[in-house]
Amino acid sequence: MSNNFLNIDILKNKKHIHFIGIGGSGMYPLVQILHSKGYNLTGSDNNETETLKAVRDMGIPVYLGQRAENINGADFIVYTAAIMEDNPELVAAKESGVPVLERSQLLGVVTSCFEDTICVSGTHGKTTVTSMITQILVDKGLDISAVIGGKLPAIHGSGRAGKSSIMTCEACEFKDHFLNLSTAVAVILNVDEDHLDYFKCLDNIIVSFAKFAENASKAVIVNGDDENSMKAVSGVAGKDIITFGASDKNNWYPKNIFHTGGMESTFDLMHDGKKITEVTVHVAGEHNIINAVAAAAAADYVGADAEDIKRGLDNFYGACRRFEKYGEVDGIVVADDYAHHPAEISAVLNAAKGLGYKKVWAVHQPFTYSRTSMLLDDFVTALSIADEVVLTAIMGSREKNTIGIHTKHLAEKIPGSVWFEEEEHDKNFELAAEYVAAHAKSGDLIVTLGCGDVNKLARLILKKLEERKG
Repeated sequence: MSNNFLNIDILKNKKHIHFIGIGGSGMYPLVQILHSKGYNLTGSDNNETETLKAVRDMGIPVYLGQRAENINGADFIVYTAAIMEDNPELVAAKESGVPVLERSQLLGVVTSCFEDTICVSGTHGKTTVTSMITQILVDKGLDISAVIGGKLPAIHGSGRAGKSSIMTCEACEFKDHFLNLSTAVAVILNVDEDHLDYFKCLDNIIVSFAKFAENASKAVIVNGDDENSMKAVSGVAGKDIITFGASDKNNWYPKNIFHTGGMESTFDLMHDGKKITEVTVHVAGEHNIINAVAAAAAADYVGADAEDIKRGLDNFYGACRRFEKYGEVDGIVVADDYAHHPAEISAVLNAAKGLGYKKVWAVHQPFTYSRTSMLLDDFVTALSIADEVVLTAIMGSREKNTIGIHTKHLAEKIPGSVWFEEEEHDKNFELAAEYVAAHAKSGDLIVTLGCGDVNKLARLILKKLEERKG
C-alpha cells in the first residue's frame, strides 16, 4: 500500500465533523457511514435537494447558505471538490486550525475501515458496475457498505452503512482521487482520454491507473479487451489478475448473447471456458453486457455464487440517471443519462438506436469548458449518431471560461443541430424544452445527456409534451 493513505486514526478523538456541501451525491454515503459510527455531524449547502432532506431526516442539522460561522464547534471539516477556493466557509475552515480534508481524502479514510473494499474505476461505467456489484451482494443478504456516484433503488440512495468487512466503492480518477483509497480489489473497466486539464495526455492517465492497480492488496479485475487497461496492469505483480471482456481470451466473458427486445438481453456467463449461469440484464447496450460480466467477476471474488449473480443482475434495472426512462407522452419516450464523455455518449446513443424508435433525439448539456474544448471533435462524432441534436449552454462547474469555448463551436460542426446559449440558465432549458416538445413525434426517443443538471430539462420536456397534448 502507498504511504500516502490516510487511515481512520485521523478521526481519533474527533467528535464534531462538519461537511461543506453536504448535499452532494458523493458526500451523502460518507455522512451515512460516519453517522452510523456515532459521530456528531453538521453540514451546509446552497440548494434544497432530496439528498439534503434525507440528511435532515437522519437528525443532522444543515445550514442553507455557506457562511464562515457554520463551522463553529467543528473539530474536523470536509468539503467537496466543487467548492470554490474563495468560498467563505472553506476559507474560514482552512484558517480555523482544525483538520480539513477534501471529500476524496475522507473517502480514503473511510475505506481503510474495511478489509474487503471493491473499488471500481474506469473512464466510463463506474456507477453502473458499482451498482450491479452492490445489488448482487445486497440481494445475497450481505450487510455491506457502499459509496456509489448515483442512486440505486435497492439501497434507496447512493450509499449504505453496513457492518460487514465488504465495501463497494466508485473510484474516480479525477485529480488522482482514486489513489487515496484503501483498495483490496481494484476493478478497471476501461482507460480513455478524460480530465485532460489535469492529466494532459493519455500516457499520464495510464500511469495513474497503473498506480491504482498497484495499490490493490488482493486482486485486480481488468478489461482484457481494452488495450489501455492492459497497459496499466502490465507491470503489476503480487496479486490476482483477473480479466473480463467480450472475447473468450478473458477469464470472464459472455456467450450466446440474445437481445429479447426493449432494454433486455440474455447471455451465458462464462468463467474460464465453463458456463456459470444464464444471465438477464435489463439495461440496454452491448457495453452493459460487459459491465454485468465485470460485476459478476468482482462479486464472485468476494463470495457470491452463480445463483447470487443471476438473481442480483435480474433484479437490477439500472442506477438513476443511467438510461433512466422518465416518462412517455403521446408515444414519445423521454429518458436521461449521465453520459458526459464522447465514448459514453456514443455507447448510449448506439444502444438507443438499436431499440427501434423512429428518431433518437440527443439533448446534451456540455460539462466543463476544458473537456468540451479538448474533445470537441470527439463530441461531434458521438452526438452525430443521433437523428436530432439539441444543445444547451456549457455548464462550467468548477471552471471559468478562460479559453473562450462556447456551445456554438460544437453545434456548428453538427449539421442540423440546434443550440440555446442564453446567459440565464433557466431560459436555456425553457427554450430547449419548447423546441423539443414542438418538434418531437410519436415513436421518437428523447435522451437528455450530461452530468450537470440536464435531468431537470428531461422533466421540463415531459411537462411541455403534456401541455401540448392539452
